[in-house]
Amino acid sequence: MPESILPLPRLGGSALERQLAAQRARRPADPLLSLVVPVFNEEESIDLFLDTVRPLMERDGFRFEIVFVNDGSRDDTLAHLLDRGMGDRRLRVVNLSRNFGKEAALTAGIDHARGDVIVPMDIDLQDPPELIEPFMARWREGYDIVYGVRSLRASDTAAKRLSAGWFYRVFNSMSPVRIPENVGDFRLVDRRAVEVLRQLPERNRFMKGLFAWVGFNAVGVSYERPQRAAGESKFNLWRLWNFALDGVVSFSTAPLRAWFYVGVVIAAVAVLYAVFIVTRVLLFGIDTPGYASLLIAVLLMGAIQLLSLGIIGEYLGRLFLEVKGRPIYVVEGVYEDGNVSPPAA
Repeated sequence: MPESILPLPRLGGSALERQLAAQRARRPADPLLSLVVPVFNEEESIDLFLDTVRPLMERDGFRFEIVFVNDGSRDDTLAHLLDRGMGDRRLRVVNLSRNFGKEAALTAGIDHARGDVIVPMDIDLQDPPELIEPFMARWREGYDIVYGVRSLRASDTAAKRLSAGWFYRVFNSMSPVRIPENVGDFRLVDRRAVEVLRQLPERNRFMKGLFAWVGFNAVGVSYERPQRAAGESKFNLWRLWNFALDGVVSFSTAPLRAWFYVGVVIAAVAVLYAVFIVTRVLLFGIDTPGYASLLIAVLLMGAIQLLSLGIIGEYLGRLFLEVKGRPIYVVEGVYEDGNVSPPAA
């Protein structure tokens, strides 16, 4: 049916209902589903992932492809992927020239995916492939983004659950772009949202924030996150801290603005204290300042200055990386059914 004569719902329907109806009418009946799977040293997880996901996709009748992004693995991940991809054109391997990080690898997979809908997911099966079918059901209702909400995180440590909760609260209180709590990269994204996402050029990428920034109609689907099926997580506490810092700095200038108010408060306190000292000297004579109070004031101001310079440095460093304009990732080659093609220009 031509788009110009697409039927809209009854006039009494809400704006959301009308939007969803318009999108339902534009959706292909047999969409191509692209699974985007970044991998780094995951040779022990490949067979289990493919033996679980491929039969499930075939059972549900999906037309699909699996785009693996090898993010500079140092084990036999690439060789194993190429062996499993022989004779199956539904499997493609985007091999990066070195390790660029998960956010860059995820960007590379999204750039190379051909599907009408794209589902980023981890290879460890903590993103349950059984959830793709309910994702698709909500997509057919007209939603552009369907994200998985971790209703139960028993596989995570108490410290990780606590720190994750604090991160979402801090991020959403500081950033104009709100991200849903307990939501990772596992989601379904319609092609029109993907095309907007591909236009975002920043090098310091926080994909959860970027998925939220593009907007469009989104809905969550709850699930219980299981244990890793194989292998070990490549994220330690230090990498998680830096990941959270990247997210806050990429989507909020509140840390910079906060130090303006800190400076105002300290200046006001200093003026009041000066007035107090002058008044006391005028009333009671010469005042002899104490060494301890002077030392505390100097150390306090020095610490505040160093902390504020550090925050400014975080923003300045990211600006430095953006100005250089280097690509987000470098592709060594794209492997499909035993053939390799050079990266697209």
